[in-house]
Amino acid sequence: MKYTRWICGAAPEEEVQRLTDAGYPYLVACVLASRGMGSLEDASQFLSREHRLSYSPFLMKDMDKAAARINAAIAAGEKIAVFGDYDVDGITATVLLMDYLRSRGADCVKYIPRRVEDGYGLGREPMRLLRERHGVDLIVTVDCGITALEEAEYAKELGVDLIITDHHECKEALPDAAAVVDPHRPDCPYPFKCLAGVGVALKLVLALGGESQEDKLFARYCTLAAIGTVADVMKMCDENRTIVSRGLASIRSTDFIGLQALLKETGLWDKEITSIQIGFILAPRINAAGRMGEAELAADLLLTDDPARAEELARELCALNRERQAVEQEIFAQAVEQIQFLPADQRSALVLSSDQWHQGVVGIVASRLAERYSCPSFMIHLGGDDMGKCSCRSYGGFNLFTALESCSDLLEDFGGHELAAGFTIRRENIPAFRRRINRCVSVFLGGKAPVSSLEIDVVLSRLELVTLEEVEALGLLEPYGAGNDRPVFCINGAKIESLQSVGQNRHLKLRLSKGKHFFDAIFFSVSKDSCGLQPLERVDVAFYLQINEFRGNRTVQLQVIDIRPSLYPSARERDCLRLCGTLLEGGTVRPRDAARLLPSRDQFVRLWQALVRLTRDGEVCLQRLPALRELSAAMGGTEPFLRTELALAVFSDRGLASLDEEEDTLHIALHPGKKVVLEESLPLRRLYEILGNEQKGGV
Repeated sequence: MKYTRWICGAAPEEEVQRLTDAGYPYLVACVLASRGMGSLEDASQFLSREHRLSYSPFLMKDMDKAAARINAAIAAGEKIAVFGDYDVDGITATVLLMDYLRSRGADCVKYIPRRVEDGYGLGREPMRLLRERHGVDLIVTVDCGITALEEAEYAKELGVDLIITDHHECKEALPDAAAVVDPHRPDCPYPFKCLAGVGVALKLVLALGGESQEDKLFARYCTLAAIGTVADVMKMCDENRTIVSRGLASIRSTDFIGLQALLKETGLWDKEITSIQIGFILAPRINAAGRMGEAELAADLLLTDDPARAEELARELCALNRERQAVEQEIFAQAVEQIQFLPADQRSALVLSSDQWHQGVVGIVASRLAERYSCPSFMIHLGGDDMGKCSCRSYGGFNLFTALESCSDLLEDFGGHELAAGFTIRRENIPAFRRRINRCVSVFLGGKAPVSSLEIDVVLSRLELVTLEEVEALGLLEPYGAGNDRPVFCINGAKIESLQSVGQNRHLKLRLSKGKHFFDAIFFSVSKDSCGLQPLERVDVAFYLQINEFRGNRTVQLQVIDIRPSLYPSARERDCLRLCGTLLEGGTVRPRDAARLLPSRDQFVRLWQALVRLTRDGEVCLQRLPALRELSAAMGGTEPFLRTELALAVFSDRGLASLDEEEDTLHIALHPGKKVVLEESLPLRRLYEILGNEQKGGV
């Protein structure tokens, strides 16, 4: 089980019925109702897709200044540099603005920092080179620069005008530049604050083109903006939803030859492309270039108009991604090993460091660690100068940027936003930072240990409605992203019909059933040997719904997110628990049922031995129903599940064990060493009374 706690949403039946009566597909209606959009008005508003962006770009503070200065530079033939960032957001923003400037005949160059050599953001040395080697008169940043106070002053010394466009959080002071465009500026009235860096760059291009060109420009650049927006995990609402919807709809008709080549190289050219394909296939390959120090390669791919060159660069990008994956796996294993030696008070936030790690890959590993350990994660690459560069990722709503502000006295520099950030730190300050950030997270959690939680939208009951047509209709909820996650479904009390390893033993294929309904499922990165599951076991399964296409056949498939021994009783288990409860509460039990309830002496012995094996230092805390199933399997014999519950009550009555039940959890503490007569327990005396004492000797 990957997640300690499953949080199941409730889809009110009357709301689901209202939506289905109005023509909404059943699964879509369930998700909408679970997410608080059960009224016809809310559902219609959410599912509607705008074709135009809602707000004028000139609502952004300084956008008029930025557009005026760039238009003047184009008219005067000044040399313009677009200064980007090495992640997908920064690369797509760079390409978007470069392509537009070229279309206007501008004299322009691009500069994307090299992650290791240059570091993040606007740098003094790159600015000097742009001025001295290329004669640049104007630098326009995309997806960076909002904290570049000293660099803005240096630009003045070089005689270069500077325009900053960014979407990251601002510090108290803003750079002194010709224009600073960032919706997070405290004095910026722009209504939507959650644009990606490429979204701000798109707004700049729309401002430069003017209102008459807005539709044409949006149609050309929406796909680039969609890729950057999805990759940067921006909130999928308002203008971001419009950008990504339009981008997905037009991605295969894109004019960008390099993007066409990448779609073909990844096998997506003839398939439906959703935000999922962008997030898991396209974006990682573009990102790999920046992480492996080759961000210019990705930008060149997207900018090229040479088909042969595009094919070559697409192949290189995919090769870089494979290299990145290998490096990532190695770093992840080393990080997990470090975590094993961290004391308990340093696990609310994971702060790890090494001088062996690849600086470009630690951010991905931080994301994986945050998900696995359910806490914010900080991965620090240490250089030879005893300076560390950190990539960090949030978890559970913890605001990274605010936390880093509270630790700023320990940091050389920092930037980012609430979900992802980075900073520079001296080696000697890492222990103090680790202690302080753990205190911050501990306070945020109210002193409780972090708990891994899975939020489930819908617990499925009407399994006959899980059809191809219904699963395809879930596309109405697209695009997915932050604030509009891909819906998670659950089936409780399913039975494992079969399971086998596939994909060179890296993944698990399952066949599940509930009642007369059967489903195929795939559980990625889990093998048959490591899953701990057995055929015929009752399980609860959480999953995404998807269509599997194989040799021309299309079938519904469950993409498993988590699976656990079922916390819900079968009809037989429910009857057993009810019967045992009736006896223990002094109710009427028929003699034949009393006989079913009475354990043999061997069953008592085997159950006690199983409890001793399960407990550590005499205590154990288990999920109640899975524990009863496991213990009954160890007890064996006749009616083991029914008799396990009764035998535990006997042990408790005679002081051999303490049982504490809380919701679905059973806490057991053993008190061995006592000599007791089990037959004198209240439950057994009650059974003997019903049976007339003739079976007493059986115990």
